[in-house]
Amino acid sequence: MKWIYKKSSLINFLLFSILLCFSSCKDKDDVLPLEGDAKINTWIKSIMDQAYFWLEDMRTPIAISSEPEKYFESLLFRPTDRFSAIFPDYQQLIKSLQGVSKEAGYEILLARESPQNNNVVAFVTYIKEGSPADLAGLKRGDMITRINGTRMTLENYQDLLRQRSEPHSISPFRFDTQTDGFVAIDNMNLTTLELSENPNFLDTVYTVNNEKIGYVVYHFFAPGTTAQPNIYDNQMDQIFADFKSQGINHLILDFRYNSGGKVSSAVNLASLIAPGVGENDILSKVQYNSFLSGFDQFKNVTRNFRTKAQNLGPILSDNRIYVITSNRTASASELIINGLKPYMDVFMVGDVTVGKNVGSVALEDEDNPDNKYGILPIVFRDANKNGQSDFGNGFIPNISAREITQRWLLPFGDTDEYLLRVTINRILGNPPIDEDARMLLSDRIDIGSSLDLKPRFGLIIDDNPEMKSILSKNAGHKEPAKK
Repeated sequence: MKWIYKKSSLINFLLFSILLCFSSCKDKDDVLPLEGDAKINTWIKSIMDQAYFWLEDMRTPIAISSEPEKYFESLLFRPTDRFSAIFPDYQQLIKSLQGVSKEAGYEILLARESPQNNNVVAFVTYIKEGSPADLAGLKRGDMITRINGTRMTLENYQDLLRQRSEPHSISPFRFDTQTDGFVAIDNMNLTTLELSENPNFLDTVYTVNNEKIGYVVYHFFAPGTTAQPNIYDNQMDQIFADFKSQGINHLILDFRYNSGGKVSSAVNLASLIAPGVGENDILSKVQYNSFLSGFDQFKNVTRNFRTKAQNLGPILSDNRIYVITSNRTASASELIINGLKPYMDVFMVGDVTVGKNVGSVALEDEDNPDNKYGILPIVFRDANKNGQSDFGNGFIPNISAREITQRWLLPFGDTDEYLLRVTINRILGNPPIDEDARMLLSDRIDIGSSLDLKPRFGLIIDDNPEMKSILSKNAGHKEPAKK
């Protein structure tokens, strides 16, 4: 019995030693440095644990070794969160937000040719000055049916659109008023290059029936480029200085293709418009999640106007501004519409806007040179000075008008161009325009736009240095750092 007891004790000791060794090895494995996708995903999780607006509703992630795009997506509070995004290259993201991208230099609006077939046609919405498309003679309103010789259909058009980032050919048609229809023009072989797009697309002044109307087409919110950080905001200031010197009494902002961008440029533009505002006046109030709200610098946050000598507010008739919108007017554009409403009458012409009252901060992993990803999680919600933020379904225009209903698109700035014509008609107090049967094509179905593919689509981006500092200090924590 004594021998049996000793043998049993020895076996127990050996089992305990094996378990202890296994446990020790496991602990060592747990603290081994993370590599590859697991390391990237740990960074993503640490950021989301601190910054994500819907923190309490964040989903349980998939495996830490998953592809970063799939891992990031698994965390999101869909479908409420429509806009958080991840990009494989942070530097390319930043360039794109500044309007820099590799392309041929034309944007398009896509539609079904007819409800009776699956063909897709693309209408050129605007051309970028000096681009290959501009030099080839492509014009706004031209219709494209083929890319690289292949007819666009509902089944293949998305694949064909992706071919536009490389040299490609298009088969365009141009509207001929003599024949009252589209006629084929020569195929175009377009090269691509890195273009720097200026968001200040067009500005002019019209004098109609003794009314002076300033008109500005603004395609996205960006203060400037890396080389010239404030060039576009400065140009906008000059546009408004010119409007002021010419004594305009009406202002039209054309946001039909403006789907967002930088908060700083939205503040700059709003400060040129709202009457009598300065640094003590609130454009918007900002709400963060429960974690960030624990820091003093993220409590009771407001974005205030700037004092601008070029401000037009006091000279605008009836304290009113006119805004042309579409179903792609979003984010920073909506921030301006919402932020100006407590100060003046914002009269909208066009289509219902996207409805985005939340915004992002562009974040990168500064401590891991192997991590090229950039993420744009939703981190805040905006309201105007009265606390109003209820435009999640978009702003409904005062006058409904959609350019896709037109058989062809006239040039920007032409006073017969449909949306501009409707707006000027309202300014002059004329009766509503009777739709011209020659222009109207009501059965055309909008299915998308090249603008929908832009990284800036639907973004309000705030480069908040305090947030980035906090997140940088806390990076690597699997749980939110202590408040």
